[in-house]
Amino acid sequence: MFSPGQEEHCAPNKEPVKYGELVVLGYNGALPNGDRGRRKSRFALYKRPKANGVKPSTVHVISTPQASKVGRSTESPIDFVVTDTISGTQNTDEAQITQSTISRFACRIVCDRNEPYTARIFAAGFDSSKNIFLGEKAAKWKNPDGHMDGLTTNGVLVMHPRGGFTEESQPGVWREISVCGDVYTLRETRSAQQRGKLVESETNVLQDGSLIDLCGATLLWRTADGLFHTPTQKHIEALRQEINAARPQCPVGLNTLAFPSINRKEVVEEKQPWAYLSCGHVHGYHNWGHRSDTEANERECPMCRTVGPYVPLWLGCEAGFYVDAGPPTHAFTPCGHVCSEKSAKYWSQIPLPHGTHAFHAACPFCATQLVGEQNCIKLIFQGPID
Repeated sequence: MFSPGQEEHCAPNKEPVKYGELVVLGYNGALPNGDRGRRKSRFALYKRPKANGVKPSTVHVISTPQASKVGRSTESPIDFVVTDTISGTQNTDEAQITQSTISRFACRIVCDRNEPYTARIFAAGFDSSKNIFLGEKAAKWKNPDGHMDGLTTNGVLVMHPRGGFTEESQPGVWREISVCGDVYTLRETRSAQQRGKLVESETNVLQDGSLIDLCGATLLWRTADGLFHTPTQKHIEALRQEINAARPQCPVGLNTLAFPSINRKEVVEEKQPWAYLSCGHVHGYHNWGHRSDTEANERECPMCRTVGPYVPLWLGCEAGFYVDAGPPTHAFTPCGHVCSEKSAKYWSQIPLPHGTHAFHAACPFCATQLVGEQNCIKLIFQGPID
């Protein structure tokens, strides 16, 4: 899950300095067929032995910077290969994108090599000739200081949550980042030739919880300090075992329910908990409750007669998406991914770019567009009767 060869990034017997991690929204801990090489769902940025960033002093002055390049291209300059995220159950390697909207050289993250290891984002990246690569249709212009600047064809958008990445955070405003790292208001559409207005009061510095949208994939930036206060995979596994140890039961069939192991998170198992997402009642799987006047996936809850989607529940396994270490008590609607209450409510209010100019909230674990009054529901488990 971490960048290859990380043991080379530091002197022997010394912990490598981690700047932070980029986590791709829409994946529950790994790509559908596993993380491979530079293509993965999570990418850690470590301090390299030597600086590799450029330093055009009149554009952005950075002492000994280190750059990590992100894009669709598999050429050697790209450190983190990102492909289009397909929402929901279609999110498999077999689901083909006919034409990607992600730039081949989409953006670069430049980190200071000295504390506090500030990370900045810039649009576009360097090709094999070490030149900034922009498509033919990309917007380009000359700044008053004489330097050229531009935008990628479909834009690199950034949103910094107000209040950091915590349960108290509120959504920030989406902005566009230029090649030189300037901040602009959004264009009318993603690929419009006319750039937005320069926002001189804002910078391209990333903070814990910043979202980066590449028009086809959205990345979450987590700082090393932020990750230190985030639950780990072991913590999530302990929460899973704790729920299962309480022996929740189906209130109708009275059979014991259990969340499957994290390694089997795509296979529906016999003891898997299912839920009615309109009311939150948790059951085992059953084949009754169909109503002729409802949609195919809607059922009538036998506990409260509420009609709504009836889906299997999946534990959210990507720890980087959690804003706290609370128990998994809430499910996103309509996908059924389960996480802590504060994490569910946080993502339920975040507008993520969709298409050329739309925004909607989505489940961070599968990228499914959220629906319902609150976009998530509190689950009602029944304990054992004995």
